[in-house]
Amino acid sequence: MIAAVLAVPVFLFFSKNLAAQSADFNTAKSLEIQYNILKELSNGFVDSVNVEKLVNTGIDAMLGSLDPYTEYIPEEDEQNLALLTTATYGGIGALIKKLDTTGVIISQPYAGSPAVKYGLEPGDVILKINGEDVLPLNAEECSSRMKGEPGTKVKFLVRKGRSSKTGEIEVVRERIHIPDVSYSGILQDSIGYIKIDGFTVNGSEDVKKAVVSLKEKGAKRLILDLRGNGGGLLNEAVDILSIFLPEGTLVVSQKGRKNVGADLEYRTRNEPVDTLIPLMVLVNSGSASSSEIVTGAIQDLDRGYVAGTRTYGKGLVQAIRPVGYNGTMKMTIAKYYTPSGRCVQAIDYSHRNSDGSVGYVPDSLKKAFKTRLGRTVYDGGGITPDSVITSDPYSRIAISLVMNDIINDYAIKFYKENDSIPSVKDFSLTDEQYGDFVKYAVSRNFDSRSGAQVLMEDLLKSAEQEELDDYIRAEAEALKNKLSISKEKMLELKRSEIQPLVEEEIANKYHFTAGRVEAIIKNDSQLKKAVELFAGI
Repeated sequence: MIAAVLAVPVFLFFSKNLAAQSADFNTAKSLEIQYNILKELSNGFVDSVNVEKLVNTGIDAMLGSLDPYTEYIPEEDEQNLALLTTATYGGIGALIKKLDTTGVIISQPYAGSPAVKYGLEPGDVILKINGEDVLPLNAEECSSRMKGEPGTKVKFLVRKGRSSKTGEIEVVRERIHIPDVSYSGILQDSIGYIKIDGFTVNGSEDVKKAVVSLKEKGAKRLILDLRGNGGGLLNEAVDILSIFLPEGTLVVSQKGRKNVGADLEYRTRNEPVDTLIPLMVLVNSGSASSSEIVTGAIQDLDRGYVAGTRTYGKGLVQAIRPVGYNGTMKMTIAKYYTPSGRCVQAIDYSHRNSDGSVGYVPDSLKKAFKTRLGRTVYDGGGITPDSVITSDPYSRIAISLVMNDIINDYAIKFYKENDSIPSVKDFSLTDEQYGDFVKYAVSRNFDSRSGAQVLMEDLLKSAEQEELDDYIRAEAEALKNKLSISKEKMLELKRSEIQPLVEEEIANKYHFTAGRVEAIIKNDSQLKKAVELFAGI
């Protein structure tokens, strides 16, 4: 009887050892095969082989087969890693655009950056960096030469956009920090508004300062705008929640493989600023990861109201691991769960939108959970808002103007020709100014076809393939001609949609990111609907 009892743990012991040995053997076998393949390629392939490049390609493919978020970061990309986690880098603080025949154009300096302090403006053209001609360089090479350790100097030969005068400007690099809060202000009816663009180191302090400032200005309600916020550091999400929830509140937990110690609970750890002020969180399909942690906790704990459209559906936690030779790996180690127990990670990857966000989620893949007050919420991918408020879709021509950088380029042209503009709330393009934009846009190459015109062209191609074009040619050609509208006509027809986009970009040139957001707010139909809803709750 005793022998029979002892046999079970002995059997389990040997089973675990055999399983471990088998796993180790398979790993060693795979590595040996990979090494032998690389050795044969290096010695005998018909052309010379860059083994390091080949290995990195293999690493990227290997990690890419796991999920979109696990990736290898070599030593030379260390600055990108710092930018990802801290939103800081050493440089002059400006977005640039490289033109092969002109040079490096200053597209947009950041507020308070060295670029601004030393007089670099939108439309200025950098001809040389530290004496080196920029024309043979690509955009990445130009950017890397502009970056450097804070406190070091970089010298530019610059042709000014407004005066066309050429001269040297020496700029002292600084630690550039991109704030998580791009704008905060009072909208109406004592409703405060905070636009949060990321979750980087100390970003929660930016949010806290904005909350305190808005309360001092008379805000009685707050909207946290997380639309388009792709996430960031989990701890910063927890600290933002600490502003609105009692200290010690469980707001998110993560679960991974038990042998790596990834199972953790996160609770608010700071004294709150206000646990009673009514909150609304505004989200869309671009709200991911840490944005979903904040949104899910606010919803599950019934601390506020969620409006907008379904969030992205990224419930995975990444950690940075050193892998030798100063390289690192960003690796998915766990899934995170909201206070009710929901995982927002999309279970079914076959129903994704074109941007990768969650699309349709079948009811069979949804599981119900309860909020603190007993409301029913669901998992299955992303956070579903309490009230769905959609945004107005952009037309093909508007998207084409943005994607071809035509609106940005015109805003630079406008900046060079106009010393100032009225305050953002009072700024609007005149008929003459919009006409100038139309003339400029028409001179550029972009797809001005309407959606109906594209569908008609596809229909004609399909009819031709099926040999039906002879039957419908006359009618189809007549309809096609009616749908064929000139660029000028399309730009006039879509003025109500396009003009705000131009005004937003121009406001950005004069008043930086805060100016852009303020201009967006004037025409943001989704936000206006959310404000109306919030005021009536």
